[in-house]
Amino acid sequence: MSHIEPVELARAYLLLNHGPTVLVTSAHGDAQNVMAAAWAMPLDFSPPKMLVVVDKNTYTRELIEASGEFALCIPSRAQAAATLKVGSESGRDEDKFQASGLATFPASKIGAPLVADCLGWLECKVVPEPHNQQAYDLFIGEVVAAWAAPDVFSQNRWHFPQDDRRSVHYLAGGSFFATGEAFNVSEPE
Repeated sequence: MSHIEPVELARAYLLLNHGPTVLVTSAHGDAQNVMAAAWAMPLDFSPPKMLVVVDKNTYTRELIEASGEFALCIPSRAQAAATLKVGSESGRDEDKFQASGLATFPASKIGAPLVADCLGWLECKVVPEPHNQQAYDLFIGEVVAAWAAPDVFSQNRWHFPQDDRRSVHYLAGGSFFATGEAFNVSEPE
């Protein structure tokens, strides 16, 4: 078949890896952390649940397992450099909020902080699934509070009035792209 090209199986995830990148925040006791995650997605509507992959070697994972909660914060294009930084370094070695310049504010129902200037925020309580967590690093979070910045999300719709306020999508090797232009297609009657 000349109209298609094979994709190396180890890189197959890149074909679906253009969902919005999130910042995962966590806290336990006096410790708090933030990391970037490209692998996050919705799972269920009622109650709302999200999935996120958090590697077992991360400091974020340690804090999530200790606290049973986390937040998913949706960064904007203006935050792409900070997103790459917190996705590339360990919170065991430094305060990643301070090092990246990401400001925070308190969540309403969980102890993990929320990252300021993001586009949206999901406060989540872990739904324990030990097998999935150990075998696949997969965490299910029940959303207990959700927030959005009204300049980009209102009436249950995304709208991006400025390029620097678009969601970002991580590909690999420091490469991102921003959410593109919206368009509508009429549904058949």
